[in-house]
This record gives sequence, C-alpha cells and structure tokens, in this order.
Amino acid sequence: MASRSEGTVGDLLALAASLVATESVSHREQAIADRVQAQLCSAGHLEVLRIGDSVVARTSWGLDTRVLLAGHLDTVPPSAGQVAGVEGDVLWGLGAVDMKGGLAVLLDLAADTASPAVDTTFVLYACEEVARRHNALAGLAVDRPDLLRADAAILAEPTGGVVEAGCQGTLRAELRLRGRRAHSARPWTGVNAIHRLAPALCTVAAYHSRQVVLDGCAYTEQLQAVGVGGGVAGNVVPDEASLTVNFRFAPDRTAGEAEAVVRQLLAGSFDPASGDELAVVDVAGGAPPSLAAPVLAGLVAATGRPARAKVGWTDVATLAGCGVPATNYGPGDPALAHTADEHVSRAELDEVRRVLAGLLFI
Repeated sequence: MASRSEGTVGDLLALAASLVATESVSHREQAIADRVQAQLCSAGHLEVLRIGDSVVARTSWGLDTRVLLAGHLDTVPPSAGQVAGVEGDVLWGLGAVDMKGGLAVLLDLAADTASPAVDTTFVLYACEEVARRHNALAGLAVDRPDLLRADAAILAEPTGGVVEAGCQGTLRAELRLRGRRAHSARPWTGVNAIHRLAPALCTVAAYHSRQVVLDGCAYTEQLQAVGVGGGVAGNVVPDEASLTVNFRFAPDRTAGEAEAVVRQLLAGSFDPASGDELAVVDVAGGAPPSLAAPVLAGLVAATGRPARAKVGWTDVATLAGCGVPATNYGPGDPALAHTADEHVSRAELDEVRRVLAGLLFI
C-alpha cells in the first residue's frame, strides 16, 4: 500500500471545523453520526457498523495486535454568545476541544491507507456528556462487547497531547435530613432541617484530600458539596433539607470502598432513627493507569513526555471494565473543555495525529 501517514491525510483544522459546524448536543447526534458514517464508509478497507447514533469501524488484516480508538460525538449545550470559526491556525467553537478536534484526528487516521502495524477499531459514540445510563459506549459494553475487544485502547479526550493515564472514580450521594415545620416567627416550636445541614457542610469543607501514586501518576481525591435543597415558603421553618456531595476517588478504590469513605465521613452528621437518609444516587468506578501495556507504554514514549493522572472520570473506565487497558490522549487543553473559550490549534491536531500514526502504521 502507498503510505500517507507521514503527514496528515487531509486538512485536520478544516475537518475539525466542519465537525464543530455540525450541531451535536447530547441526544441530538444523528446528523454528525450520519456524516461520520458516510466518511468511514468511503474508506474501502473498513467494516462499518451503525448502532443507534454511534458508529463503529474496524479493519480485519489478521494482525497480532488490535488497538481501539474511541471518541464521543456529543457536546454540552453551547455557552451564550459562543462563536465558531477559524482564525489563522486556531479553531474556536463548541466542541473544538471536547472533543471534535480528537474526532477529526480519528477520522483522518481511519482514512489512512498506509501499511498497518496493527488492526484498528474506531468507536465514535453518542451521549457521553449526560447521565451514564444514556452513555452509548456503556451500552455497547453490555450489548456488543465483541466490538470493544482489543489489546489496548486510546480515548481521544483532550489532554494537551500528554498521556493522561487511567481516571478517577466518581460518586454522588444525597444526604436528606428531617426537621419539624413551624412558623418562622416561632422557630422554637419546630426543627429547622436546613440548619441541621451545618455539621455535614463543615465536614465536607474540611475534607483533607488523599493522594495516591500509581504507575508514577498522582491521583488526588476530592470531596465537594455540589447541591443544597430545602425550604417550603418564606415564613416556614423547613422540615426537610438535602445536601448532594460529589466524591472523586482514586482508582485504587472500588465503588463500594468509596461509598464507605463517604458514609464514615458523614456518619456524625445525620440520625437514621430520626428518618435521616444518606443514599448513593450515582457512582462510576475509576480505571488504573495500565501503562505497562506495550501499546500504551509505546504511546507514552512517542509523546516524549511523562504520563500524568487523569483528573476526572472518562470512558477509559468503561473500556477497562471490558478488560481493555486504556488511556486518554488527544489534542486540546482539557481546562478549556465546556467553556465559552474552547479552541484548538492546527499544531495540536497535527502532533497528536503524528504520534498516533506512528503506533498504527509501519
């Protein structure tokens, strides 16, 4: 085969711009899935499958190693006044960083006809930016695990061109405290449930982060209050109040161990005998770095920079749950994700493309 992998097959910035111009807020990915499917079908060496608004494409060269490359098609809703467009060598707009720059790189690699060093599977999926029950990759893991089998996987989340290994787990718990209604002019006749939240809030605010180092990557746990509810009317002492906390835990803990940590921390802040409750409302385990996997070790070496821990949860955990060593690696500054200032440069796209091509092609 003729090699086209030394440069970029096409103009990555233009391709990314066209993807940004295709609206794909979560649950509305049909148009971008149609476009991605058509582009992948035009590459004769790929078997292409459409599953809902997700697209899977794979080669079948019979090679010893299979690498899975994945990215989500959806974006969060746009910021007010957010403008999309190319200025010089920089693309601005919703999804430029998270993660249509990465999608452009994956689509470009999928079209490459250079001699393959590995078999590849491309999974471009819907509904990553919403509740996990809607996540299409998680759905594939249940319904079509055969499509996700690979020796290693790379999720093209924005990482600034640095391998961000594994990911943290995430747990949300809701504390519901009871009180007794009363007129706000006579509060001594009741029990203010909102006031009863104070010890729990102080405990969360005083939380001391735990840090654990795995494969040379430091994961720092975080506990934050992310929601408070309560109150019936402006002249009523409330008889119920709630506090929602989010615990980002290191991947050396299981989801059950993370729940135990939260329950132990808040144990003195509620009384089950009074009808108080602490319930986990959402949890997703983390993923270990897995940098000993040969493909992922090669990826770190190819970047020329040490790997670092992934701050936050990603679908690396979904892939790890399928038994696939996985990591995050893609273009764009992750700190810009979900902001009104999302932008990615041509140089970032080209560099990530170059590194990945070095792993996939001879």
